[in-house]
Amino acid sequence: MSETNETNIVGEQVDGQPGEQKVALVTGANKGIGYEIAAGLGALGWKIGVGARDEARREAAVAKLRAGGINAFGVPLDVTDDSSVTAAARLIEERAGRLDVLVNNAGITGGGPQEPTRVDPDRVRAAVETNVIGVIRVTNALLPLLRRSPSPRIVNVSSSVGSLTLQTTPGAETGPISAAYAPSKTFLNAVTVQYAKELAATNILINAVCPGYTATDLNAFQGVRTPQLGAVSAIRLATVPDDGPTGRFFSDEGEIPW
Repeated sequence: MSETNETNIVGEQVDGQPGEQKVALVTGANKGIGYEIAAGLGALGWKIGVGARDEARREAAVAKLRAGGINAFGVPLDVTDDSSVTAAARLIEERAGRLDVLVNNAGITGGGPQEPTRVDPDRVRAAVETNVIGVIRVTNALLPLLRRSPSPRIVNVSSSVGSLTLQTTPGAETGPISAAYAPSKTFLNAVTVQYAKELAATNILINAVCPGYTATDLNAFQGVRTPQLGAVSAIRLATVPDDGPTGRFFSDEGEIPW
């Protein structure tokens, strides 16, 4: 599909103007859950920015999405790098002029071991840099474009292991002891709440989502859910109506306590 033709695909109407597609950026969208979120939103007729660091994987994902009839374009994006994020925001403005949905999906575990008495502090820093500061960096850079949308949405891909309520509930399944990954998701959840409070007077809805224990390279494909299933809740939150929730945490099974 040529660059010229892809801009002419007619998708959902935005703000009553026929021919204008809704536009989404998904970070970490070259594989796994991120790719399936991109594919799911693209299947709705949306224009999809595929955010990823790895050029080869990014372009392969774009080609695969386009082969399926989705209007996708690559967005070189390293969420830990200021200049990369600034360039990504500029690219989306040039290609679309606004942004309707931002899905902050990019994340890392930080590697192991992660028991608090054994963890390397650099592992903690790396997890926070990508899973929290990266989300803040990308969100703030894209907010001006989101504000141009009639119904902007932000979805932060978190994990139930970030729930302090579940972590302190006897018998709750919260995975292995983790001083990097799980606390970074707790931090992300807290930041999501603060964004919701600051943006309460706007039309921007922001929520966190747990995809469940999904088979991806993040867990050496040990998860019990497919990436397609892992993407369902994020797609749902990306498409909630204007009176939908904000500042909350969900999975397929419903709301998760913070």
